[in-house]
Amino acid sequence: MNYILFDGPSRNALLPFTFTRPVADILIGIMTIRQKWEMRLGSTTTTLTEEYLSEKFPMVELEVNVMINASFLPNDVLVEMVSNLEPNQAIFKGDEVIAFYTNDEQEEVDFDTYEILEYNEDCLTVEHTWDIFFKNDAAIREDFEFLTEDRRSQPIPKSVNVIAPENVFIEEGAKLEFVTLNASTGPIYIGKDAEIMEGSVIRGPFALCDNAVVKMAAKVYGATTVGPHSRIGGEVNNSVLFGYSNKGHDGFLGNSVLGEWCNIGADSNNSNLKNNYEEVKLWSYETEGFAKTGLQFCGLMMGDHSKCGINTMFNTGTVVGVSANIFGSGFPRNFVPSFSWGGASGFTTYITKKAFETARLVMSRRNVEFDDREAAILEHVFEESKKWRKE
Repeated sequence: MNYILFDGPSRNALLPFTFTRPVADILIGIMTIRQKWEMRLGSTTTTLTEEYLSEKFPMVELEVNVMINASFLPNDVLVEMVSNLEPNQAIFKGDEVIAFYTNDEQEEVDFDTYEILEYNEDCLTVEHTWDIFFKNDAAIREDFEFLTEDRRSQPIPKSVNVIAPENVFIEEGAKLEFVTLNASTGPIYIGKDAEIMEGSVIRGPFALCDNAVVKMAAKVYGATTVGPHSRIGGEVNNSVLFGYSNKGHDGFLGNSVLGEWCNIGADSNNSNLKNNYEEVKLWSYETEGFAKTGLQFCGLMMGDHSKCGINTMFNTGTVVGVSANIFGSGFPRNFVPSFSWGGASGFTTYITKKAFETARLVMSRRNVEFDDREAAILEHVFEESKKWRKE
């Protein structure tokens, strides 16, 4: 069977992260949504997404296909239902489609002609940016159970101070000495060739993905995920860093999400709680206004390739777009459009030529090429975000 993950109605609510990737490639828990589906289905997937992303994330359509709404995270029941879909069947949860069977001869899909299979059980969904950190606790636990079932962890080094070692799993090649792991509050997963430097103190749930690093004497609270090749230091609480991002120095990051290729300068901090303890609102790309999150704790949402200088201060509920460069004293406003250059004293446009030069240098340090596909995606984001910049 050919499986295709599609963005669904949540795509715009997940900006700025979906400016540069399909919904399927959002990291939550230990894996991306795509990786979760592929591992559970035992099959590769392709993607139906925005046209400007389709060269990097192509769709392969065969004679028969199952379309899956990438906003839904898989579980055992859902995977079984999807695997057993037959022609003219669709799975719905309430009014929202989860998956449906189709073939290449269908010009359009009319669910009125389908047999509707109701899915009535609980499942994790990612429908807003803040879901990525808010639901990360549950996602880590589900991924940990799936990834470690019937497997044996590498031995915990003798120098490691550990509570609830049965909830710790260490992959091959990981390095950790003289650190404290408290897995009584949730599982701790340490990926292949990852490293936790000495003096660090970590409470679960926690996921350190392949080749990621926790720097010396870091303080990490769950539920936190450090994506592949990312680095953290200082104090981190309930945050998700996608791949290749760095928050390597002292300073606080809490209830936040960083995309790929982000860098947080030394001694930078974000607020995750308003002084009056009221509900946090976040900038919405859909309404072009500030939307209620229902959360008392909500920090920084930062899109791919964005960076901040040393001692940057972010207000509660700040949204930073793609390829923004923030520096200077004072609090920048709590919505920073993509390709903005500046800080609290004002912003100018970060022209693509300069932004691409930086991206090329940053990525080459990790032996990743900044190619024409990446440039085309960022060019599109630059044009799409013009309306929010004061140019």
